[in-house]
Amino acid sequence: MTDFEKVTTGMGEECGVFGAYDLKGEDVSSSIYYGLFALQHRGQESCGIAVTNTFGERKFNAVKGLGLVNDVFDEERLSELGGNLGLGHVRYSTAGGSRTENAMPLVINYIKGALAIAHNGNLTNAIELRQDLERTGAIFQTTIDSEVIAYHIARERLNTETADEAVRRAVKKVKGAYALVVTSPRKMIGVRDPFGLKPLCIGKRDDTYFLASESCAIAAVGGEFVRDVEPGELVTISRHGITSNKELQINPENEARCIFEYIYFARTDSKIDGVNVYHSRILAGKTLAESFPVEADLVVGVPDSGLVAAKGYSEATGIPYGMAFHKNSYVGRTFIKPKQSQRESSVKIKLNVIEEVVKDKRIVLVDDSIVRGTTSANIIKMLKKAGAKEVHVRISSPPFLYPCYFGTDVPSNEQLIAHSHTTDEIREMIGADSLGYMEVDKLKNMVGDLGFCDACFTGNYPMEVPGEDISHAFEK
Repeated sequence: MTDFEKVTTGMGEECGVFGAYDLKGEDVSSSIYYGLFALQHRGQESCGIAVTNTFGERKFNAVKGLGLVNDVFDEERLSELGGNLGLGHVRYSTAGGSRTENAMPLVINYIKGALAIAHNGNLTNAIELRQDLERTGAIFQTTIDSEVIAYHIARERLNTETADEAVRRAVKKVKGAYALVVTSPRKMIGVRDPFGLKPLCIGKRDDTYFLASESCAIAAVGGEFVRDVEPGELVTISRHGITSNKELQINPENEARCIFEYIYFARTDSKIDGVNVYHSRILAGKTLAESFPVEADLVVGVPDSGLVAAKGYSEATGIPYGMAFHKNSYVGRTFIKPKQSQRESSVKIKLNVIEEVVKDKRIVLVDDSIVRGTTSANIIKMLKKAGAKEVHVRISSPPFLYPCYFGTDVPSNEQLIAHSHTTDEIREMIGADSLGYMEVDKLKNMVGDLGFCDACFTGNYPMEVPGEDISHAFEK
Protein backbone atom coordinates (compact mmCIF):
# COMPACT_ATOMS: atom_id res chain seq x y z
CA MET A 1 0.00 0.00 0.00
CA THR A 2 1.38 3.43 -0.89
CA ASP A 3 1.98 6.14 1.70
CA PHE A 4 -0.93 7.99 0.11
CA GLU A 5 -3.31 5.09 0.53
CA LYS A 6 -2.19 4.48 4.09
CA VAL A 7 -3.21 8.04 4.88
CA THR A 8 -6.54 7.99 3.12
CA THR A 9 -7.69 4.58 4.32
CA GLY A 10 -5.81 4.29 7.59
CA MET A 11 -5.40 0.60 6.81
CA GLY A 12 -2.26 -1.25 5.77
CA GLU A 13 -2.36 -4.27 3.55
CA GLU A 14 -0.43 -7.45 4.05
CA CYS A 15 2.26 -9.04 1.84
CA GLY A 16 2.08 -11.45 -1.05
CA VAL A 17 4.28 -14.48 -1.78
CA PHE A 18 4.60 -16.45 -5.00
CA GLY A 19 6.84 -19.43 -5.79
CA ALA A 20 7.35 -21.43 -8.99
CA TYR A 21 9.23 -24.65 -9.78
CA ASP A 22 9.47 -25.98 -13.34
CA LEU A 23 10.54 -29.62 -13.07
CA LYS A 24 11.66 -29.73 -16.72
CA GLY A 25 14.11 -26.85 -16.25
CA GLU A 26 12.34 -24.00 -18.06
CA ASP A 27 12.77 -20.43 -16.81
CA VAL A 28 10.14 -19.35 -14.24
CA SER A 29 11.15 -15.69 -13.84
CA SER A 30 8.37 -14.31 -16.04
CA SER A 31 5.76 -16.49 -14.32
CA ILE A 32 6.82 -15.13 -10.93
CA TYR A 33 6.70 -11.60 -12.35
CA TYR A 34 3.11 -12.03 -13.53
CA GLY A 35 2.17 -13.80 -10.31
CA LEU A 36 3.40 -10.80 -8.33
CA PHE A 37 1.39 -8.49 -10.59
CA ALA A 38 -1.74 -10.37 -9.55
CA LEU A 39 -0.77 -9.94 -5.88
CA GLN A 40 0.16 -6.25 -6.16
CA HIS A 41 -2.90 -5.29 -4.06
CA ARG A 42 -1.28 -7.03 -1.06
CA GLY A 43 1.75 -4.75 -0.96
CA GLN A 44 3.08 -1.80 -2.93
CA GLU A 45 6.16 -0.65 -1.03
CA SER A 46 8.72 -3.09 -2.41
CA CYS A 47 9.03 -6.30 -4.37
CA GLY A 48 11.61 -8.83 -5.44
CA ILE A 49 12.35 -12.10 -7.23
CA ALA A 50 15.06 -14.69 -6.49
CA VAL A 51 15.68 -17.70 -8.75
CA THR A 52 18.06 -20.62 -9.04
CA ASN A 53 18.74 -23.37 -11.56
CA THR A 54 18.28 -26.81 -10.05
CA PHE A 55 20.46 -28.26 -12.82
CA GLY A 56 23.32 -25.82 -12.24
CA GLU A 57 25.31 -24.19 -9.42
CA ARG A 58 23.80 -23.86 -5.95
CA LYS A 59 23.32 -20.10 -6.06
CA PHE A 60 20.49 -17.61 -6.38
CA ASN A 61 20.15 -14.59 -8.64
CA ALA A 62 17.97 -11.90 -7.07
CA VAL A 63 16.52 -8.54 -8.08
CA LYS A 64 14.53 -6.43 -5.61
CA GLY A 65 13.80 -2.82 -4.81
CA LEU A 66 11.33 -0.21 -3.61
CA GLY A 67 8.25 0.40 -5.72
CA LEU A 68 5.62 -1.48 -7.68
CA VAL A 69 6.37 -4.62 -9.67
CA ASN A 70 6.39 -2.57 -12.85
CA ASP A 71 8.77 -0.03 -11.29
CA VAL A 72 11.35 -2.56 -10.15
CA PHE A 73 11.30 -4.97 -13.12
CA ASP A 74 11.70 -4.51 -16.84
CA GLU A 75 12.67 -6.94 -19.58
CA GLU A 76 16.38 -6.40 -19.00
CA ARG A 77 16.24 -6.99 -15.25
CA LEU A 78 14.11 -10.09 -15.71
CA SER A 79 16.62 -11.45 -18.21
CA GLU A 80 19.33 -11.16 -15.53
CA LEU A 81 17.53 -13.79 -13.47
CA GLY A 82 16.93 -17.06 -15.31
CA GLY A 83 16.23 -20.26 -13.40
CA ASN A 84 13.63 -23.00 -13.06
CA LEU A 85 13.02 -22.58 -9.31
CA GLY A 86 12.30 -19.31 -7.57
CA LEU A 87 10.06 -17.11 -5.52
CA GLY A 88 8.83 -13.55 -5.38
CA HIS A 89 7.36 -11.15 -2.85
CA VAL A 90 5.38 -7.92 -2.74
CA ARG A 91 5.68 -6.09 0.54
CA TYR A 92 3.77 -3.76 2.74
CA SER A 93 5.84 -3.00 5.85
CA THR A 94 4.07 -4.14 8.99
CA ALA A 95 7.33 -5.00 10.80
CA GLY A 96 10.46 -3.11 9.85
CA GLY A 97 10.61 0.10 7.86
CA SER A 98 10.27 0.84 4.17
CA ARG A 99 13.92 0.36 3.19
CA THR A 100 15.55 -1.34 0.22
CA GLU A 101 17.39 -3.83 2.44
CA ASN A 102 14.05 -4.92 3.91
CA ALA A 103 12.68 -5.93 0.51
CA MET A 104 12.17 -9.66 0.04
CA PRO A 105 12.90 -12.39 -0.87
CA LEU A 106 15.84 -12.74 1.53
CA VAL A 107 18.71 -14.81 0.14
CA ILE A 108 20.97 -16.49 2.71
CA ASN A 109 24.34 -18.02 1.77
CA TYR A 110 25.70 -20.39 4.39
CA ILE A 111 27.89 -23.46 4.80
CA LYS A 112 25.28 -25.83 3.33
CA GLY A 113 24.72 -23.67 0.27
CA ALA A 114 21.94 -21.11 -0.13
CA LEU A 115 18.26 -20.59 0.47
CA ALA A 116 15.72 -17.90 -0.31
CA ILE A 117 12.69 -17.00 1.79
CA ALA A 118 9.51 -14.96 1.31
CA HIS A 119 7.19 -14.35 4.26
CA ASN A 120 3.71 -12.93 4.77
CA GLY A 121 2.85 -12.30 8.41
CA ASN A 122 4.25 -11.11 11.71
CA LEU A 123 5.97 -13.04 14.50
CA THR A 124 4.94 -12.26 18.06
CA ASN A 125 8.18 -13.63 19.58
CA ALA A 126 10.56 -12.10 17.03
CA ILE A 127 12.32 -9.86 19.55
CA GLU A 128 13.41 -12.67 21.88
CA LEU A 129 14.38 -14.93 18.96
CA ARG A 130 16.50 -12.16 17.45
CA GLN A 131 18.18 -11.37 20.75
CA ASP A 132 19.06 -15.04 21.25
CA LEU A 133 20.66 -15.11 17.80
CA GLU A 134 22.57 -11.87 18.39
CA ARG A 135 24.01 -13.24 21.63
CA THR A 136 25.54 -16.08 19.64
CA GLY A 137 27.09 -13.83 17.03
CA ALA A 138 24.40 -13.37 14.39
CA ILE A 139 24.65 -10.11 12.45
CA PHE A 140 21.40 -8.86 10.94
CA GLN A 141 21.20 -6.97 7.66
CA THR A 142 17.53 -5.98 7.90
CA THR A 143 14.97 -4.79 10.44
CA ILE A 144 12.34 -7.40 9.52
CA ASP A 145 11.29 -10.44 11.50
CA SER A 146 11.54 -12.63 8.39
CA GLU A 147 15.33 -12.60 8.73
CA VAL A 148 14.95 -14.25 12.13
CA ILE A 149 13.16 -17.16 10.45
CA ALA A 150 15.84 -17.40 7.75
CA TYR A 151 18.62 -17.59 10.36
CA HIS A 152 16.86 -20.33 12.29
CA ILE A 153 16.28 -22.36 9.12
CA ALA A 154 19.98 -22.03 8.21
CA ARG A 155 21.06 -23.10 11.70
CA GLU A 156 18.70 -26.07 11.78
CA ARG A 157 19.94 -27.14 8.35
CA LEU A 158 23.38 -27.80 9.86
CA ASN A 159 21.88 -30.62 11.92
CA THR A 160 19.31 -32.06 9.53
CA GLU A 161 19.46 -34.17 6.40
CA THR A 162 16.94 -32.12 4.41
CA ALA A 163 15.92 -28.50 3.93
CA ASP A 164 12.25 -29.23 4.64
CA GLU A 165 13.16 -30.81 7.97
CA ALA A 166 15.16 -27.67 8.81
CA VAL A 167 12.15 -25.49 7.98
CA ARG A 168 9.87 -27.68 10.11
CA ARG A 169 12.21 -27.42 13.11
CA ALA A 170 12.67 -23.68 12.66
CA VAL A 171 8.97 -22.82 12.50
CA LYS A 172 8.39 -24.81 15.69
CA LYS A 173 10.31 -22.02 17.44
CA VAL A 174 8.33 -19.12 16.03
CA LYS A 175 5.00 -17.80 17.22
CA GLY A 176 2.61 -15.59 15.32
CA ALA A 177 1.34 -15.50 11.77
CA TYR A 178 3.18 -16.76 8.73
CA ALA A 179 2.76 -18.04 5.23
CA LEU A 180 6.26 -18.94 4.06
CA VAL A 181 7.75 -19.97 0.76
CA VAL A 182 11.32 -21.22 1.07
CA THR A 183 13.48 -22.43 -1.81
CA SER A 184 16.62 -24.47 -1.39
CA PRO A 185 18.65 -25.32 -4.51
CA ARG A 186 16.50 -28.41 -5.16
CA LYS A 187 13.16 -27.88 -3.38
CA MET A 188 10.29 -25.43 -2.96
CA ILE A 189 8.78 -25.52 0.53
CA GLY A 190 5.58 -23.88 1.70
CA VAL A 191 4.38 -23.68 5.28
CA ARG A 192 1.41 -22.05 6.95
CA ASP A 193 1.04 -21.19 10.61
CA PRO A 194 -1.09 -23.61 12.68
CA PHE A 195 -3.92 -21.08 13.05
CA GLY A 196 -4.11 -20.45 9.30
CA LEU A 197 -3.93 -16.70 9.89
CA LYS A 198 -2.28 -16.16 6.50
CA PRO A 199 -3.42 -17.86 3.29
CA LEU A 200 -1.29 -20.05 1.00
CA CYS A 201 -2.31 -22.30 -1.88
CA ILE A 202 -0.86 -24.70 -4.45
CA GLY A 203 -1.24 -24.53 -8.24
CA LYS A 204 0.06 -26.40 -11.28
CA ARG A 205 0.58 -25.70 -15.00
CA ASP A 206 1.98 -28.59 -17.04
CA ASP A 207 5.33 -29.39 -15.34
CA THR A 208 5.38 -26.26 -13.17
CA TYR A 209 4.17 -26.09 -9.57
CA PHE A 210 3.19 -22.85 -7.85
CA LEU A 211 2.76 -21.63 -4.29
CA ALA A 212 0.85 -18.38 -3.88
CA SER A 213 -0.87 -16.20 -1.29
CA GLU A 214 -4.05 -16.20 -3.38
CA SER A 215 -5.60 -18.37 -6.07
CA CYS A 216 -5.99 -15.31 -8.35
CA ALA A 217 -2.20 -15.32 -8.88
CA ILE A 218 -2.24 -18.95 -10.02
CA ALA A 219 -5.02 -18.14 -12.50
CA ALA A 220 -3.01 -15.13 -13.74
CA VAL A 221 -0.16 -17.39 -14.92
CA GLY A 222 -2.46 -19.92 -16.57
CA GLY A 223 -2.23 -22.44 -13.75
CA GLU A 224 -4.86 -24.69 -12.24
CA PHE A 225 -5.70 -24.34 -8.57
CA VAL A 226 -4.79 -27.61 -6.83
CA ARG A 227 -5.68 -26.93 -3.19
CA ASP A 228 -5.00 -24.72 -0.19
CA VAL A 229 -2.06 -25.48 2.05
CA GLU A 230 -3.81 -26.44 5.28
CA PRO A 231 -3.24 -24.50 8.50
CA GLY A 232 -0.18 -26.01 10.17
CA GLU A 233 0.84 -27.93 7.04
CA LEU A 234 4.29 -27.99 5.47
CA VAL A 235 4.44 -28.99 1.80
CA THR A 236 7.62 -29.86 -0.08
CA ILE A 237 7.72 -29.75 -3.87
CA SER A 238 10.65 -31.50 -5.55
CA ARG A 239 11.28 -33.45 -8.74
CA HIS A 240 9.59 -36.37 -6.96
CA GLY A 241 6.30 -34.45 -6.56
CA ILE A 242 4.55 -33.06 -3.46
CA THR A 243 4.98 -34.37 0.07
CA SER A 244 3.10 -33.12 3.12
CA ASN A 245 3.90 -32.87 6.82
CA LYS A 246 1.12 -31.96 9.27
CA GLU A 247 2.93 -32.18 12.62
CA LEU A 248 2.22 -28.53 13.37
CA GLN A 249 -1.54 -28.84 12.98
CA ILE A 250 -3.88 -28.02 15.86
CA ASN A 251 -7.52 -28.76 16.58
CA PRO A 252 -9.56 -27.26 13.70
CA GLU A 253 -11.78 -25.60 16.32
CA ASN A 254 -8.81 -23.40 17.28
CA GLU A 255 -7.94 -22.32 13.74
CA ALA A 256 -8.14 -18.57 13.27
CA ARG A 257 -7.96 -17.25 9.73
CA CYS A 258 -7.73 -13.47 9.41
CA ILE A 259 -11.32 -12.38 8.77
CA PHE A 260 -10.01 -9.30 6.97
CA GLU A 261 -8.86 -11.47 4.06
CA TYR A 262 -12.56 -11.91 3.29
CA ILE A 263 -13.63 -8.37 4.21
CA TYR A 264 -10.86 -6.40 2.51
CA PHE A 265 -7.42 -7.85 1.71
CA ALA A 266 -7.99 -10.61 -0.81
CA ARG A 267 -8.93 -9.99 -4.42
CA THR A 268 -12.59 -10.66 -5.17
CA ASP A 269 -11.71 -13.39 -7.70
CA SER A 270 -9.75 -15.40 -5.12
CA LYS A 271 -10.93 -18.41 -3.15
CA ILE A 272 -9.42 -19.02 0.30
CA ASP A 273 -9.92 -22.26 2.22
CA GLY A 274 -12.92 -23.12 0.09
CA VAL A 275 -14.65 -19.76 0.52
CA ASN A 276 -15.17 -17.53 -2.52
CA VAL A 277 -14.18 -13.97 -1.55
CA TYR A 278 -16.75 -12.35 -3.85
CA HIS A 279 -19.53 -14.48 -2.36
CA SER A 280 -18.40 -13.71 1.22
CA ARG A 281 -18.64 -9.95 0.53
CA ILE A 282 -22.08 -10.33 -1.05
CA LEU A 283 -23.16 -12.12 2.13
CA ALA A 284 -21.64 -9.32 4.23
CA GLY A 285 -23.77 -6.77 2.38
CA LYS A 286 -26.90 -8.89 2.79
CA THR A 287 -26.20 -9.27 6.51
CA LEU A 288 -25.85 -5.51 6.87
CA ALA A 289 -29.17 -5.06 5.09
CA GLU A 290 -30.88 -7.40 7.55
CA SER A 291 -29.34 -5.70 10.57
CA PHE A 292 -29.60 -2.08 9.42
CA PRO A 293 -32.35 -1.52 6.83
CA VAL A 294 -33.14 2.05 5.78
CA GLU A 295 -35.35 3.80 3.26
CA ALA A 296 -33.11 5.04 0.46
CA ASP A 297 -32.95 5.60 -3.30
CA LEU A 298 -29.49 4.22 -4.14
CA VAL A 299 -26.82 1.90 -2.70
CA VAL A 300 -23.19 2.76 -3.54
CA GLY A 301 -19.84 1.33 -2.46
CA VAL A 302 -16.52 3.00 -1.75
CA PRO A 303 -14.06 1.67 -4.38
CA ASP A 304 -12.79 -0.94 -4.39
CA SER A 305 -13.36 -2.96 -1.26
CA GLY A 306 -16.88 -1.65 -0.55
CA LEU A 307 -18.34 -2.35 -3.99
CA VAL A 308 -19.28 -6.02 -3.65
CA ALA A 309 -20.77 -5.61 -0.16
CA ALA A 310 -22.81 -2.70 -1.57
CA LYS A 311 -24.14 -5.00 -4.28
CA GLY A 312 -25.13 -7.52 -1.61
CA TYR A 313 -26.96 -4.80 0.34
CA SER A 314 -28.76 -3.79 -2.84
CA GLU A 315 -29.78 -7.36 -3.66
CA ALA A 316 -31.18 -7.91 -0.19
CA THR A 317 -33.19 -4.68 -0.06
CA GLY A 318 -34.19 -4.12 -3.68
CA ILE A 319 -32.72 -0.60 -3.52
CA PRO A 320 -30.94 0.07 -6.85
CA TYR A 321 -27.15 -0.31 -6.94
CA GLY A 322 -25.15 2.52 -8.51
CA MET A 323 -21.63 3.75 -9.15
CA ALA A 324 -21.27 7.10 -7.41
CA PHE A 325 -17.49 7.54 -7.68
CA HIS A 326 -14.84 7.79 -10.34
CA LYS A 327 -11.62 6.33 -9.01
CA ASN A 328 -8.30 7.62 -10.31
CA SER A 329 -6.28 4.47 -10.89
CA TYR A 330 -3.06 6.33 -11.64
CA VAL A 331 -2.27 7.65 -8.17
CA GLY A 332 0.90 5.68 -7.47
CA ARG A 333 3.92 5.71 -5.22
CA THR A 334 5.15 9.04 -6.56
CA PHE A 335 2.25 10.90 -4.97
CA ILE A 336 3.55 13.05 -2.10
CA LYS A 337 2.26 11.93 1.26
CA PRO A 338 -0.16 14.65 2.40
CA LYS A 339 -0.06 16.26 5.82
CA GLN A 340 -3.01 15.92 8.18
CA SER A 341 -4.41 19.23 6.94
CA GLN A 342 -4.30 18.01 3.32
CA ARG A 343 -6.24 14.78 3.75
CA GLU A 344 -9.44 16.15 2.25
CA SER A 345 -7.74 17.14 -1.01
CA SER A 346 -5.95 13.79 -1.15
CA VAL A 347 -9.29 11.95 -1.07
CA LYS A 348 -10.55 14.14 -3.92
CA ILE A 349 -7.53 13.22 -6.02
CA LYS A 350 -8.24 9.55 -5.43
CA LEU A 351 -12.05 9.66 -5.71
CA ASN A 352 -14.47 12.03 -7.36
CA VAL A 353 -18.26 11.97 -6.95
CA ILE A 354 -20.43 11.66 -10.06
CA GLU A 355 -22.95 14.39 -9.30
CA GLU A 356 -25.63 13.18 -11.72
CA VAL A 357 -25.82 9.84 -9.89
CA VAL A 358 -26.31 11.16 -6.34
CA LYS A 359 -28.09 14.52 -6.72
CA ASP A 360 -31.36 14.69 -4.74
CA LYS A 361 -31.05 11.05 -3.64
CA ARG A 362 -30.96 9.28 -0.29
CA ILE A 363 -27.75 7.27 -0.42
CA VAL A 364 -26.63 4.10 1.38
CA LEU A 365 -22.81 4.25 1.42
CA VAL A 366 -21.09 0.89 2.02
CA ASP A 367 -17.41 0.59 3.00
CA ASP A 368 -15.22 -2.09 4.56
CA SER A 369 -14.07 -0.18 7.66
CA ILE A 370 -13.74 3.07 9.53
CA VAL A 371 -10.30 3.46 11.10
CA ARG A 372 -9.63 7.09 11.98
CA GLY A 373 -12.80 8.48 10.44
CA THR A 374 -11.13 11.18 8.36
CA THR A 375 -11.73 9.52 5.01
CA SER A 376 -15.36 8.69 5.73
CA ALA A 377 -16.06 12.28 6.80
CA ASN A 378 -14.54 13.65 3.60
CA ILE A 379 -16.42 11.23 1.34
CA ILE A 380 -19.74 12.05 3.02
CA LYS A 381 -19.00 15.76 2.68
CA MET A 382 -18.28 15.24 -1.03
CA LEU A 383 -21.56 13.33 -1.52
CA LYS A 384 -23.63 16.00 0.19
CA LYS A 385 -21.85 18.76 -1.70
CA ALA A 386 -22.84 16.92 -4.90
CA GLY A 387 -26.48 17.08 -3.83
CA ALA A 388 -27.13 13.87 -1.87
CA LYS A 389 -30.09 14.47 0.48
CA GLU A 390 -29.09 11.81 3.02
CA VAL A 391 -26.05 9.53 3.46
CA HIS A 392 -26.55 6.34 5.48
CA VAL A 393 -23.24 4.57 6.14
CA ARG A 394 -22.98 0.79 6.42
CA ILE A 395 -19.65 -0.86 7.34
CA SER A 396 -18.94 -4.52 6.49
CA SER A 397 -16.71 -4.99 9.56
CA PRO A 398 -17.31 -4.33 13.26
CA PRO A 399 -15.60 -1.32 14.91
CA PHE A 400 -11.82 -1.60 15.33
CA LEU A 401 -11.05 -1.64 19.05
CA TYR A 402 -7.76 -3.52 19.43
CA PRO A 403 -4.37 -3.66 17.65
CA CYS A 404 -3.37 -6.54 15.37
CA TYR A 405 -0.09 -8.35 16.07
CA PHE A 406 -0.22 -10.68 13.08
CA GLY A 407 0.69 -8.54 10.08
CA THR A 408 -2.33 -6.31 9.54
CA ASP A 409 -1.40 -2.67 10.03
CA VAL A 410 -4.23 -1.62 12.33
CA PRO A 411 -3.10 1.60 14.07
CA SER A 412 -2.65 1.89 17.83
CA ASN A 413 -5.69 2.25 20.07
CA GLU A 414 -5.28 6.01 20.34
CA GLN A 415 -5.74 6.35 16.57
CA LEU A 416 -8.81 4.11 16.37
CA ILE A 417 -11.89 6.31 16.36
CA ALA A 418 -14.10 3.52 17.76
CA HIS A 419 -11.78 3.00 20.73
CA SER A 420 -12.85 6.26 22.35
CA HIS A 421 -16.22 7.06 20.72
CA THR A 422 -19.64 5.43 20.57
CA THR A 423 -21.26 4.57 17.26
CA ASP A 424 -23.56 7.58 17.55
CA GLU A 425 -20.61 9.87 18.28
CA ILE A 426 -18.80 8.50 15.22
CA ARG A 427 -21.93 9.01 13.10
CA GLU A 428 -22.02 12.65 14.17
CA MET A 429 -18.27 13.16 13.65
CA ILE A 430 -18.33 11.83 10.07
CA GLY A 431 -21.59 13.61 9.18
CA ALA A 432 -23.68 10.53 8.36
CA ASP A 433 -27.46 10.41 8.75
CA SER A 434 -27.18 6.90 10.18
CA LEU A 435 -24.36 4.41 10.80
CA GLY A 436 -24.42 0.63 11.07
CA TYR A 437 -21.47 -1.70 11.60
CA MET A 438 -21.34 -5.42 10.95
CA GLU A 439 -22.22 -7.18 14.21
CA VAL A 440 -19.41 -9.38 15.55
CA ASP A 441 -21.63 -12.44 15.98
CA LYS A 442 -22.65 -12.22 12.32
CA LEU A 443 -19.12 -12.31 10.85
CA LYS A 444 -19.52 -16.08 10.59
CA ASN A 445 -22.09 -15.52 7.84
CA MET A 446 -19.15 -14.64 5.57
CA VAL A 447 -17.09 -17.80 6.09
CA GLY A 448 -19.47 -20.53 7.24
CA ASP A 449 -17.81 -23.16 9.42
CA LEU A 450 -14.24 -21.83 9.09
CA GLY A 451 -12.50 -20.73 12.27
CA PHE A 452 -11.39 -17.09 12.06
CA CYS A 453 -9.60 -14.40 14.05
CA ASP A 454 -11.66 -11.35 15.04
CA ALA A 455 -9.25 -10.04 17.71
CA CYS A 456 -9.08 -6.52 16.26
CA PHE A 457 -12.81 -6.25 17.07
CA THR A 458 -13.06 -8.32 20.25
CA GLY A 459 -9.60 -8.49 21.84
CA ASN A 460 -9.89 -12.31 21.81
CA TYR A 461 -6.49 -13.22 20.36
CA PRO A 462 -5.97 -16.84 19.27
CA MET A 463 -2.57 -16.93 21.04
CA GLU A 464 -0.62 -15.01 23.64
CA VAL A 465 0.42 -11.60 22.30
CA PRO A 466 3.01 -9.04 23.43
CA GLY A 467 1.95 -6.34 25.84
CA GLU A 468 3.06 -3.63 23.41
CA ASP A 469 3.17 -2.85 19.70
CA ILE A 470 6.19 -4.70 18.22
CA SER A 471 5.74 -3.72 14.58
CA HIS A 472 8.78 -1.43 14.61
CA ALA A 473 10.77 -3.08 17.38
CA PHE A 474 13.89 -3.52 15.26
CA GLU A 475 14.05 0.04 13.97
CA LYS A 476 17.30 1.87 14.73
